[in-house]
Amino acid sequence: MTIRLTVAVIGASRDRGKFGNISVRAHLQQGYEVFPVNPHADEVEGLRAFESLSDVPAENLDRVTVYLPPHLTLDLLDEIAEVEPAEVWLNPGSSDEDVRARAEQLGIEIIEACSIVDLGVSPHSV
Repeated sequence: MTIRLTVAVIGASRDRGKFGNISVRAHLQQGYEVFPVNPHADEVEGLRAFESLSDVPAENLDRVTVYLPPHLTLDLLDEIAEVEPAEVWLNPGSSDEDVRARAEQLGIEIIEACSIVDLGVSPHSV
């Protein structure tokens, strides 16, 4: 039995030109079980989209990757802390001093980098 890694893409987009969509496709290509999170979409890239992170039906999340502006990321940190993912990626443009400070208060270790590039994929080739 193969164990698939799980990822919630917060800010997943139906627009194939946005990084929130490219991330969904890149993680799928790398074998992840992907849970798009977008309260304004029913599906992203053929996958059911979830209104919030707490709606994601995974027992454990290996990765949460965020594609939102800092003020929205800040609002979601408590929910991210409750889910206790193994990794939290704040992609370029998702973080600021307030986000970093709140994440530290909540004990969330954040990785501020592009989660697509971490997969070994160029965002422009997906």
